[in-house]
Amino acid sequence: MDLALRAAHQAGVFLRDGRPDDLGVAATKSSAVDVVTEMDIASEKMITGFLAEHRPDDGFLGEEGASVQGSSGVQWVIDPIDGTVNYLYGRPAWAVSIAARVGGADGETVVGVVHAPMQGETFRAALGEGAYVNDRPLKVRPAPPFEQALLGTGFGYLTERRVRQAEVVRQLIPQVRDIRRGGSAAIDLCDVAAGRLDAYYERGLNPWDLAAGDLIAREAGAVVGGRAPGDAPSGDLVVAAPPALFEPLRAKLDALGAWHD
Repeated sequence: MDLALRAAHQAGVFLRDGRPDDLGVAATKSSAVDVVTEMDIASEKMITGFLAEHRPDDGFLGEEGASVQGSSGVQWVIDPIDGTVNYLYGRPAWAVSIAARVGGADGETVVGVVHAPMQGETFRAALGEGAYVNDRPLKVRPAPPFEQALLGTGFGYLTERRVRQAEVVRQLIPQVRDIRRGGSAAIDLCDVAAGRLDAYYERGLNPWDLAAGDLIAREAGAVVGGRAPGDAPSGDLVVAAPPALFEPLRAKLDALGAWHD
């Protein structure tokens, strides 16, 4: 936890204070709107370099290409800027996300840190020890009736997927209080943990998008799962909600085909 916090704060200061006024797109990934900036790349190098200095036998999985097997059984899962498009446009909803899992790629996440510099907040959780924002304990909001739920979601970058996701929102929004789209999966999961959203769902997330936020939400009392009952969260679908709201939302999303492109 200490190393994750130090790495996240160092990267956060660098990203907040070092953002060029003329920041542009350095590369694209899945589509022309799925962007990478030079700051994403530099932030990941900073984080992996710091962690490798202190734990040279650990493995790494990072959004911008860090991939080291390691020999210790510990793997760090890193999103150097979760919410890159927000960061590119100077919007505040972006974060540094760092998780540590034991047992390699299929192991259990034991530490998660989501540092949101522009919000002045650091969310953290250790397995079995609860979740916190700065020094305040986190707890999910009690589940409201389904029709009063405030949901968060996100959209992918492939046109076909975005069209399908928009159709799911079109059908779902008359049935709930409202739907928010913040642009950072890590912050959305932390917002469930903090009671700022009743629930969150999204299709198409990668391990680095959700590893830290998943643990933080669960340690705050949320259920986090996937498409089918008992499924772990995955790229097919991630659902996070208080226990009494989780299954109604998961079942509704399944009925709407939210897992299908």
